[in-house]
Amino acid sequence: MGRIRTAVFPVAGRGTRFLPATKASPKEMLPIVDKPLIQYAAEEALMAGATKLVFITGSSKRAIEDHFDSDHELEEALQEQGKSDLLKSLKEIVPSWASCIYIRQPSPLGLGHAVWCAKPVVGDEPFFVHLADDLIDAGTPCLQQMAAVHGERDGSVLGVETVPHTETNKYGIVAAQECGSRLSRVTQIVEKPAPERAPSNLAVVGRYVLSPSIFRKLETIGRGAGGEIQLTDAIAALLDEEAVYAYEFEGRRYDCGSKLGYLQATVEYGLKHESLGGEFGEYLVALADRLDSRAR
Repeated sequence: MGRIRTAVFPVAGRGTRFLPATKASPKEMLPIVDKPLIQYAAEEALMAGATKLVFITGSSKRAIEDHFDSDHELEEALQEQGKSDLLKSLKEIVPSWASCIYIRQPSPLGLGHAVWCAKPVVGDEPFFVHLADDLIDAGTPCLQQMAAVHGERDGSVLGVETVPHTETNKYGIVAAQECGSRLSRVTQIVEKPAPERAPSNLAVVGRYVLSPSIFRKLETIGRGAGGEIQLTDAIAALLDEEAVYAYEFEGRRYDCGSKLGYLQATVEYGLKHESLGGEFGEYLVALADRLDSRAR
């Protein structure tokens, strides 16, 4: 199998859980230390071999386009000020060999519809789908792990992890038969089932390698839960024709679509930061000591 060349980023959501911060700025532009979530997403896809980054956007998302565009005035100012490190970080946001493509989702019709909007760019090839809300810290980027599975198995691959049974109503949930290390073949997938109806507690968490056949399913399934075109429903229809695998990726996921997950990611990435991690760690230790003293 050849390299997967296209990554699709559905970024048309309104980010209501982070209002008012997301009233005029996309939730994908929320920073984790000094980079927005969408940049972490793009970097993961690029490291997995993608050369086309396709952003499915909505209203009020112009900041994403501006972020990945060149800002010659800013670059010249940094050059004149001798701030070479900052200049280098700007130029490396998108390498010269990669392209950014923006497609407007005309109506908020769900994740499945957002993926379908990418069809003219993707063509008849397998492709990545990456949800920037799910930040995954891994030695080998999650999409790169999944691309390797796709190369071996030649089927669609869903990134999954075990979640508490009480939280199955927040995710697409799969039933699967184990067929390798961290790998299972999906036999059923259900969108946000109640805990008592969930086929398992193995949840799909924002990473996909999809066969181009998914577009045929998205065109015919109609609207599902919430009146939206659900990607989960299209994957369920695909199971009758092709192999779909569930891969339990190596790495830690932060649910940055929630305020708590976002704060956890900020702290953990702050501690790992090359220039401020040590000082930040000292601050957290001192803060913990103060809180402990107050609790006594």
